[in-house]
Amino acid sequence: MNLQKSTLYKFAELLDECKTARLTGTRGAEEIFNLQISDCEESIKFLPESGNVIDVGSGGGLPGIVWAVCRPDLKITLLDSINKKCSAMKNIVDALEIKNVEIVCSRCEDFAKVNSRIFDLACARAVASAEITIELLEPLVKIGGKIMTFKGKKVHEEISQADKKLRKLKLTKPELNFYGGEDSSKCIVIWRKK
Repeated sequence: MNLQKSTLYKFAELLDECKTARLTGTRGAEEIFNLQISDCEESIKFLPESGNVIDVGSGGGLPGIVWAVCRPDLKITLLDSINKKCSAMKNIVDALEIKNVEIVCSRCEDFAKVNSRIFDLACARAVASAEITIELLEPLVKIGGKIMTFKGKKVHEEISQADKKLRKLKLTKPELNFYGGEDSSKCIVIWRKK
């Protein structure tokens, strides 16, 4: 196992050991690694070449901590409004000795008021519908930047509902990137800010 994979497995163990906050619905380090972390790894190819990215509603640091381990050249902000989760993420980041992460405990709307248009990519995984996600994340992203979310079976329905907001928010039509095999409905959705 290479250093990156062993660090990600250690991350899975730390998520499993955390008893102070419920960071993932998955239990057992092996399951967390195979389901949650490998799912997050699918998004790495969509990260910008350089710059600042933010993981909104980060919870246990999925996907943000995975990105930090795999892309130490990026500056990554983990944003969550729940103190217990922020504290748990800080402990995990410290234990893994990750240096390119900032943890912020705040609501997205409040954070965006003083941090608008500074990120090259903003992501929310399992936070809200596509419509709400683009509304929350759009103020954070630079012109030319990207908004990313992970979706499943209802992706087409959610995208259709979000379409009416695209013009108002000055976003491109979404790119749908399906993964996980022929029968999978897992999808990474990306909008670009015009």
